[in-house]
This record gives sequence, C-alpha cells and structure tokens, in this order.
Amino acid sequence: MREKIERLKRKLDVTIAAHYYQRDEVIAVADVIGDSLELAKKCAGDPNPNLVFCGVGFMAQSVKTLAPNKRVLMPRIACCSMARMIDGASYDRSIALMERAGIERQNVMPIVYINSQAEIKARVAKMGGMVCTSANAETIIRAALKNGKKIFFLPDRCLGLNLAKRIGISAATLGRDEDFASKELIAFDGFCSVHQIFTIDDIDFYRAKYPDIIVAVHPECDPSVVDHADFVGSTSQIIKRVKEFPIETPIAVGTEFNLVNRLREKNTFVLSRQKPECPSMNETTLRDVLGVLQSIENETFINEITIDEEEREWAKIALDRMLAL
Repeated sequence: MREKIERLKRKLDVTIAAHYYQRDEVIAVADVIGDSLELAKKCAGDPNPNLVFCGVGFMAQSVKTLAPNKRVLMPRIACCSMARMIDGASYDRSIALMERAGIERQNVMPIVYINSQAEIKARVAKMGGMVCTSANAETIIRAALKNGKKIFFLPDRCLGLNLAKRIGISAATLGRDEDFASKELIAFDGFCSVHQIFTIDDIDFYRAKYPDIIVAVHPECDPSVVDHADFVGSTSQIIKRVKEFPIETPIAVGTEFNLVNRLREKNTFVLSRQKPECPSMNETTLRDVLGVLQSIENETFINEITIDEEEREWAKIALDRMLAL
C-alpha cells in the first residue's frame, strides 16, 4: 500500500501533510510534518496544487484560509472534540452572558486558540480579536491587555487559566465561576479530552520511581498538573526541549501518545497510566490516504475542504493579526 501511495504522489504532484499526533504509518508517507499553525504555513507555501492533509478539520481549514486557491483534501474528515465544543450559537450566547453581567460588548477582546473552526475565527475577527497558538498565546494576550478590555479566551479553559496565572492576571471560567465579570481574563469552558487524562498522581508516581525525572507537559493540561511540571510548552516546544536533554535523563511527557512514543529511543515515558491517544487524530489510516490519492487521480476529489469566502476572509484577518505580533 505504501508503494502505491508513493507512486501516486509522484504521478499527481501532490503533497501529503501530517500533524505530529498522526499514526506512525501516516507519518511515514508524509512530506511535511508539524504542529498546527506551523503545518498550515508550510502547506500554504507548498508549490503543489493538491494537498492531502492528515489531521483534524480545523487544521485543514487553516491551510485553506491562508491558501484559498489550493485544493485541500483530507483522507478522513476527523473533528477535534475541543473545536466542536463551540459554534456560532454558543459564541453568541457567551457574549450575551457577559453583557448581562455588565460587560459591554465593545469592552470584550476575544482571543481564539487556533484549535477552532473557521466560523469562530471569523466571529472573533469581527469583534477586533485574533488567533493564538499555545506557543505564542502569552505574547498575544500581553499585547491584547494593553487596550484595557476584558480578554475572552476560547475555547480551551485550561490554556486560558494557565496563561493568566503565568502572566499574573485574574481569571475565571464563564458559566462556572459566579464572579467572572470582575476578572481580567474570562475563559470559555472547553477542554482537550486527551490532555485532561494527566493528573498530579501521575507526576507523583514518576517522581517516586525516578527522583531525577523531568516532567514536561502541554498547557492544555489541567492547571494543577501544569503547576507541578518542570517544563510547560507547545508541541514543537516540547519536542525541542526534550531533545536538549542527554538520553540518560528520564523524561515523562504529558501530551498525545503518538508524539511521545517517537520522541526518543529510551528514558521517555508517557505521563499517564492509560494511553493518551487522540481518537480524532488516529482515525486516519494508510488505506484512507490511498483512497484520497485515488480520488485525485480519477478527479472525484473526495473530502475536499471548502470555506465560505466571507468567512475565510474574516478568519484570515484573525490569523493575520496574530502573525503581525
């Protein structure tokens, strides 16, 4: 099957892109590998007209947002559970809830994590807001705070609360904390199901077994876990940091299993007693990749990603505001 895929890639002048969390078999046939925004930017600049994107839907939307003339197809249109936690209606309800609490709409600055649908990025842009990634979120929020508005951070509650604590500003979760209106950052109550798996008990377990262990976690983890870690960073930052340590140094990593499993040959552990595998990222198989390539060959173009043009333009504004910073 892999030989068929490689043959079709050459024949069709197509690029295959894969997120770090994809299965090993998919990573093996990918031409471009990366984290969310990093991957979107690489793909947007790729010269081939057809792109096969192995990841989740919002990531493929980001490529289409940045490169509207490129044909973007997915072997399987997998949906990130966190991105699905907020849609246009729930976004509007959130703004209305803040207004009822006495916060005027014009005094709200929405910052949306890139792990979100284009529809939400567009709504955020229309309110003067912008996108962030887990790597640059602190920079984006510090810049946004200068205008004196309330930060509405969405959709990941944990990332928002962890950032607020790091920066030193007050924060609350919308709909969960009664006094949210008095806080500087108000977080939407969304989360990543994979990163919720990691606990303080997991950290204690590894520290007891390996006293010199380094614990590295993603900022989508619960704030209690982040507080007890030695290093907190985005996917790309974790990869870079882990590689800086000698192979003899034991490291426990709190992020998706497939990535952790590929980090180093030894002394690298998954910070959990259960397998933190993203079900959405693991939907895509080699057979799916072959199927979408065959659809390009016969010009049926299955699972093509399209975005309403007005929505795409506004979503790009949100991305451009981030990139400008």
